[in-house]
Amino acid sequence: MAWRCSGVSNSELIENLWRSSLITDPRVKEAFLKVDRAHYSPYSPYEDSPQPIGHSATISAPHMHASALEHVLGFLTPSSKSPAPRVLDIGSGSGYLTHAMAELVGPRGLVVGLEHIRELRDLGESNMRKSAEGRGLLDAGQVKFVVGDGRLGWVEGPREGEEQGGTAWDVIHVGASAREVHGPLLEQLRAPGW
Repeated sequence: MAWRCSGVSNSELIENLWRSSLITDPRVKEAFLKVDRAHYSPYSPYEDSPQPIGHSATISAPHMHASALEHVLGFLTPSSKSPAPRVLDIGSGSGYLTHAMAELVGPRGLVVGLEHIRELRDLGESNMRKSAEGRGLLDAGQVKFVVGDGRLGWVEGPREGEEQGGTAWDVIHVGASAREVHGPLLEQLRAPGW
């Protein structure tokens, strides 16, 4: 059914994913409507299929991004247990999903996009800067892009006003290829985790 979700604009693509029940939560729909995929995919941005972004990497198909957000939404949005969700996006690539997650974590949340290729890390940040919303999230420190080995995760110290225990991740999304679950990722994931 996903192949039928392509559109000629970002809003048509998202509406088609919604009508096909690939997006079921209005908060996920609204987040994707705020992030124009054309800023992140240089070729056929509104096709519901993976697209090349360079360095033998791709931006995943929109229905895959929708599935990812739908599955972690309960840990991604602010709650009484986690008023400032912390998210690590391993293999952040174009920055598209990183930006969409940032639209959901709220003003106190943090999303870190981790890439092992510096040029992809830079691509994610420059893509996000194409929109006023993306620039605002970056400039406010709610989103940052870093270079590192995703198998080791990323340790991000507490932000101002956070306790030292606030260094664990509420969500770790692995968009990169992985043959196994790496121990450091589990150690960095806040309980209950996924």
